Amino acid sequence: VQLQASGGGLVQAGGTLKLSCAVSGRTFSNYVMGWFRQAPGKEREFVAVDTWNGRSRYYEDSVKGRFTTSRDNAGNTVYLQMNSLKPEDTAVYFCASGFRFSWRPSDYDYWGQGTQVTVSS
Repeated sequence: VQLQASGGGLVQAGGTLKLSCAVSGRTFSNYVMGWFRQAPGKEREFVAVDTWNGRSRYYEDSVKGRFTTSRDNAGNTVYLQMNSLKPEDTAVYFCASGFRFSWRPSDYDYWGQGTQVTVSS
């Protein structure tokens, strides 16, 4: 199973980025897909989660109304649209695949390599 995250970069505050995570090696539509991030010196934290059919989504409070996760089951890809970015959103962003609709990193069994998002003030 492989997860390949992409789409990170450098953006000014207030800008937008769209992250993608392509999954191979498992039946994508059977699994929950989560997004996490990790800033330097901090623990990995939950950002968003999307159920297998995309009907339920849950977001960390600080990104609600700004970030949107979606998935394309036919294309085995999950997305994280990030709007109104803030400097505190700067982190390495990871996608993850698991069985449980959860905010806990330990509930996900496969992870992407991470993509850097840097928001300048």
